[in-house]
Amino acid sequence: MSGNILEVTGLTQHFKVGRHAVVHAVDGVSFSIRRGQTLGLVGESGCGKSSCARSIIRVYDPTGGTIVLDGEDITHMSQKELQPRRRKMQMIFQDPYASLNARMTVRDIIAEPLLAHRVVKTKKEANDYVYPMLERVGLTAEHAGRYAHEFSGGQRQRVGIARALILQPDLVICDEPISALDVSIQAQVVNLLRDYQQEQGLAYLFIAHDLSMVRYVSDVVGVMYLGQLVELCAAEEIYDNPVHPYTQGLLSSIPVADPKLARQKDKSGIEGDLPSPVEPPSGCRFHTRCPFAKDVCSQQTPPMREAAPGHQVACHLCG
Repeated sequence: MSGNILEVTGLTQHFKVGRHAVVHAVDGVSFSIRRGQTLGLVGESGCGKSSCARSIIRVYDPTGGTIVLDGEDITHMSQKELQPRRRKMQMIFQDPYASLNARMTVRDIIAEPLLAHRVVKTKKEANDYVYPMLERVGLTAEHAGRYAHEFSGGQRQRVGIARALILQPDLVICDEPISALDVSIQAQVVNLLRDYQQEQGLAYLFIAHDLSMVRYVSDVVGVMYLGQLVELCAAEEIYDNPVHPYTQGLLSSIPVADPKLARQKDKSGIEGDLPSPVEPPSGCRFHTRCPFAKDVCSQQTPPMREAAPGHQVACHLCG
C-alpha cells in the first residue's frame, strides 16, 4: 500500500460570479501527504489556500483534478458515499467564534460527530469519549456543560480541535487554526496538535500566514500564488534555499527581532498588488510582480520541475 494518506492531482476550483466572470481560486494544484506527516501551505491572502482545503474535504465540489484519500478516489463521490469516509478526514476551522454552535453545550458539540457517524448510540455513551478528549486538549469535564460564549478564544479553539480529533481521523485539515488567537496562546495550540500527532500518527494539512510557525510544525512546505503551487519541498530546504522569486520575497518579509540582523537583511520585498483571480495573468502568474521576469514568463506557464532532489519549483528561470 502507498504511504500517502492524501494524493491531490491537478486540483482545480473555479467559482462563477455574475454572468460571465469566473474566479480561478485553485488551478492545477498537485501534492501528496504521507501518514504522520505535516504539509504546510503558505501564501498571501486570496491565493487559494482555504479554497484548496475546502475542495479537498469536499465542502466544495472540485471543478477538476482528482482527490485520493487513503487509496480511494473521492473527487466525485456523492455526500451519501462520502459519509463513511469523512471519519478519516476532519477539519479545524480558522474562526473559533464562528465555527461553534452557540446553542449547543461543549459536550454536545464534541459528541455530535460520534452520533452522526454512529460510533455511539446515546449521549450518555458519548460521554465516555468526550470527557477524556476534553482532558487531552487541556480542558476539564467541568467545561462540558458550558456554552461557547463562556470561553476565551483559545479555549474555543481547543473545543474545535477536540471535535475534529474525537473520531481519531487519519488526516486533519487545519485552516489557519491559530490566526485568530493571541500570540501567547498560539504556541500552546500548536504544541497540542504536535503532541497528538506524535501519539496517534495522524497527518496534517496546515494552512497559515505565519511563516515562522509553519517552519516549526511542517515537514514539507508548499507555497501558493494566485491559485497555483509555485514551490514545494522539505521545510528546512525551503527556508534555507528558496528558489522561486515569490518564495524569496515572502521569506524576506519575516520580521527579525535583532536590530543588527534586521539592518543586514535583504529588504527586497514583493512589489505591486495581487492580480485579480477573475483575470489572472498569462504565463507565469507572478511575472507582473517579478523583478527577474523575461518574455517567456508572460508567454508560457512554467511546469513544476526539480531544482534539486525533492525540491520542486515552477519557474522558467530555474536552472
